[in-house]
Amino acid sequence: MLDLLLEGGTVIDGAGAAPRTADVGIRDGRIVEVGRITEASRERMQIPGAWVTPGFIDIHTHYDGQASWDETFSPSIHHGVTTLMMGNCGVGFAPVRPGGQARLISLMEGVEDIPGAALAEGIRWGWESFPQYMDTLAANPHSLDFLVQVPHDPLRIYVMGERAEANQAATPEDIAAMRHLLREALQAGAAGFTTGRTDNHRTAEGRETPASEASAAELAGLAQAFQGLSHGVVQVVSDFDLLRDPGRFHAEFDLVEQLARAASRPLSMTWLQRDPGGEQYEAIQARVEAAVSRGLPLYLQVAARGIGVLLGLDASFHPFIGFPGYKEIASLPLGERAAALRDPTRRARILAEKPDRLAGDGTPIPPLVDILLQRIELISARMFPLGARPNYEPTLADSFLVRAKRSGQPAVAALYDYLCEGDGSNLIYFPIFNYNEGSLDVVHRMLEHPRTLAGLSDAGAHVGTVCDASFSTFLLTWWSRDRERERLPLERLVEMLSSRNAHYLGLTDRGVIAPGMRADLNVMDPSRLGLRGPELRRDLPAGGKRFVQTAEGYLATFVAGRAVQRDGIISHERPGRLVRLGSRAV
Repeated sequence: MLDLLLEGGTVIDGAGAAPRTADVGIRDGRIVEVGRITEASRERMQIPGAWVTPGFIDIHTHYDGQASWDETFSPSIHHGVTTLMMGNCGVGFAPVRPGGQARLISLMEGVEDIPGAALAEGIRWGWESFPQYMDTLAANPHSLDFLVQVPHDPLRIYVMGERAEANQAATPEDIAAMRHLLREALQAGAAGFTTGRTDNHRTAEGRETPASEASAAELAGLAQAFQGLSHGVVQVVSDFDLLRDPGRFHAEFDLVEQLARAASRPLSMTWLQRDPGGEQYEAIQARVEAAVSRGLPLYLQVAARGIGVLLGLDASFHPFIGFPGYKEIASLPLGERAAALRDPTRRARILAEKPDRLAGDGTPIPPLVDILLQRIELISARMFPLGARPNYEPTLADSFLVRAKRSGQPAVAALYDYLCEGDGSNLIYFPIFNYNEGSLDVVHRMLEHPRTLAGLSDAGAHVGTVCDASFSTFLLTWWSRDRERERLPLERLVEMLSSRNAHYLGLTDRGVIAPGMRADLNVMDPSRLGLRGPELRRDLPAGGKRFVQTAEGYLATFVAGRAVQRDGIISHERPGRLVRLGSRAV
């Protein structure tokens, strides 16, 4: 007898085949049959017209701390994710020397905008080495499967101490010690190695991250830890800086190629359209294609939409956060703050002020923020109201620049009045990257590239500024159904979210709906599938706040055949586990 029969759904199998009507039979956590099934089953779901897809695999999350206190991996569980990978961008919480926990918390707080107080209260420490960290997480129940990567920054701090934080060059002895620790973690089943090389990442004190300037010799030396192993990936984020210095761009890409060559394992990097410097994404594409033609396994992680921020009075940032008149009332409860901002005298005063400098020493805020605040009138053309049904491809006509012109006032005044309306909960959508053309046409081009991986959700991170854990739902709905311009086939989008990412990671037991595969599945009502607006909740440890965005239309999500959510309600089932790769795979 089957444990579960999904009857009459539209199966999008994850392998790229056209959708077809079929039943799916499940027993002992595995798919045992796909087609017309007459066998008896303990549970039956009659789902004519519903989409049945493999569970989605998110390769770029930052749940490294949240995994310690949140069994459900919210909000990813609301968006069809059944397997996720954390430890990206070179930051994480292992290895760690006794007494070094606060240093790693400060690093994560600065780089990924996760409240330090929440991390300090929520993480249940109990490890020093990376394998011990894995064992600790594996012992806790979870809804979803997860993989962990070894982040460069903690590795460097563990071996080099203060010299790492001073960005000193690693000695051959340092590199050998780090390589030994990385190898130990990979042999324990870690999924790979990650490093961050971007000026936008800062510690909570505003300093450069410890590995941001690591040399080619250090990276290549660490990559040798993969030698003789048949598993593991490498993830890199870098600015590349083509606009500032073409020579630096090519030197940096040479370094990435050396890293990939030394590891001989798949390497993925962030791919986006910068502003300024929009042409850089094409230069990255050209270098990747040339490298792939020479046999290097390079991949490009692409976002499903613009990469930007949510601005609001209670979010981490908004256009008036640096104004002296706003700072005077910044500590008031949200509703009282909005009312105080509506006072005509205060309004006139703030609109006549200039913002104080926010970035610099002692703060993780990147210089870009100050530049943007000084150019509000200009960049208001890329700021848009975000409603209860968010539109992530708005036009110039929707912008605050045009909104202001229609009302005959400066854009800064239109932004001000919108933010302090009602209870002060209005949000502004500000796509910084991937939106130079005022549309998502560039994202369409990226998504069509054969080396593209669906990634960059940053789920669990930047909790006061973004909520891109919803990328999977957006990818399906916007790009296959809702967009009026060029779309993409549904079967290709499902393949990107499932089997393509599984193949990249080396996961052979999931990502496709076929007999013998794990029963990691989504059942969705396509007529209802869509995103709700982000909500700011204070549900982190120590009362920390974060944006949470949920979805409609997910009838059920199954992990190993057990329903972890039905109709948006998270169940008490905890089938999730740490996925170990290589000889330690379980």
